[in-house]
Amino acid sequence: MSGTKSTSGSDAGKQLWLPSREFIERSMMTSYIRWLESREDRNFSDYSSLWKWSVTELDKFWPSISEFFSVEMNGRYSRVLSSYSMPGVRWFEGAELNYVDYVLRNHGREGVAAVSRSECRNRTELGWNELIDSTRRIASALHETGVRKGDRVAAYLPNISETVIAFLATAHRGAIWSSCSPDFGAQSVIDRFRQIEPKVLFTVDGYSYGGKRIDRINLVEKIVSEIPSIRKVILLPYLNRDASLNRAILWNDFLRSGRNNVSGFDPVKVEFNHPLWILYTSGTTGLPKPIVQSHGGILLEHLKTHFLHFDLSDRSRFFWLTTTGWMMWNVVVSGLLTSSRIILYDGSASYPDMRALWELAEEERVTLFGVG
Repeated sequence: MSGTKSTSGSDAGKQLWLPSREFIERSMMTSYIRWLESREDRNFSDYSSLWKWSVTELDKFWPSISEFFSVEMNGRYSRVLSSYSMPGVRWFEGAELNYVDYVLRNHGREGVAAVSRSECRNRTELGWNELIDSTRRIASALHETGVRKGDRVAAYLPNISETVIAFLATAHRGAIWSSCSPDFGAQSVIDRFRQIEPKVLFTVDGYSYGGKRIDRINLVEKIVSEIPSIRKVILLPYLNRDASLNRAILWNDFLRSGRNNVSGFDPVKVEFNHPLWILYTSGTTGLPKPIVQSHGGILLEHLKTHFLHFDLSDRSRFFWLTTTGWMMWNVVVSGLLTSSRIILYDGSASYPDMRALWELAEEERVTLFGVG
């Protein structure tokens, strides 16, 4: 085409990697395409033809993702989407589910669900059963606190395993999660959380970054004092083991207050479009604007992304350098949907030196390594 720069010869650059035929054959994408060809009675000659079908036949593509990955929905949806015009589209109206149910399928699975590495403490491993049992306990404790479907639960927590548990427990009850990382200043947190009126706040006392210890107790007190909707504060001593905060309950005490084996205490079924979490814009042109994403939408989108594009599986070890204030944290947590091991890191990417992340990748045998 006129005006299109050629990519032939030296302009094309060096091709760093090309999947082998064997790699392609055993990929989840290939499995999905073959299943889809049989389901739709048509041939997808290449990836481009699949992509074109997926963005033009929305009312066929998204149900195929739900069916291929065995997503269980209560009720019957009347239509896949209410309109082809944005915004305001409603998806799978009439269907109910819960994101957490897909994670709970791993109960009884042997092995490690999450590895947490931090400048504040030693490396820890969280097994599948411990993850799920702790999620149920925190969910039970939240329920006893009065958290119900639609309530907001906020977190001022780093990228560690307790944060994953707190998120899953929140979603378990049909409440809505939102997080900021502890490197955010008090006003940045207030500007975000005050808009959504959280009932509960999970927080740490501080963190370490680049070898520096950073106390956040005074900032947390300011945050709580300026957000009147907060009724309960759960403090995780992280920087200092003996940390305390007025009117806060310690994480371990809150965990012990919850019950694990509660008959009928299953994840609350919510509408497909019910909010799962709230993210935020950067706030460069005024107050940060909340971005709401739903249980059903995120479940299907992340099943598609993580299985088909990332090709994650129970043999994978998934890492992305992120904090809880960035949407990639949410992407990492959804690695649990694929039964892969997620690798969490809280600290500086260059501490104690520039080899830190490469050593992490080698030691944890990371199979998908994300930065930036």
